[in-house]
Amino acid sequence: MRTKRDRVKNIVGFLNVRDAGLNLSPFPCDYRDMREKEAAKNAESQLYDELLVMLVQSGDRRAVERLASRWHKRLARTARRLLQDDEMALAASQEAWLSILRGIGNLRDPARFAPWAFGILRRRCSDALRQKQSVAGQLDAECGTTGSQDDALAIRQAFASLPKEQRFAAQLYFVEGPTLAEIAEAQGVPLGTAKSRLFHARRKLKAALRGDL
Repeated sequence: MRTKRDRVKNIVGFLNVRDAGLNLSPFPCDYRDMREKEAAKNAESQLYDELLVMLVQSGDRRAVERLASRWHKRLARTARRLLQDDEMALAASQEAWLSILRGIGNLRDPARFAPWAFGILRRRCSDALRQKQSVAGQLDAECGTTGSQDDALAIRQAFASLPKEQRFAAQLYFVEGPTLAEIAEAQGVPLGTAKSRLFHARRKLKAALRGDL
């Protein structure tokens, strides 16, 4: 049975050789190559998070700082999309991070950090909405687009039109990049429910962006 030390060695070894198979050609790669590189990049990022979590659990303060620098923006971005209120999102993301630090020592599988962290954020956001039900929320959220301001506004409005749980699933899927299984875990629902939420969210987003709603 592998120990935590063995797992750390394996992750470090992977990160040390991660560039060995990269295509360094100056010519553009095809779409499949781009998808494969993106998948490899995501896998590398997840492994690095896993390593940081194990170091945090062992008491490494620098690892806490590195994990925070990687996750504060992601949590705040997702909270803004869900709450659509900058002040509420900032407070919810900060409370979520404190809860993450308090509970990280009890996380048995460091590889599950992402869905576990997003699950905590979802609960803190739900708490914020219950505490301030009068907030309707139509504020800015980072949309990750390089298009025009009109396009960005259309995307924000399309996201704002979604029900809360569909909006959260869509934000995770399109912006943060976890798997469907991790989205389901973060929302505390079966995989089929997560798929259904994402399916309806995508359909509504497409309709909103076409002007059918």
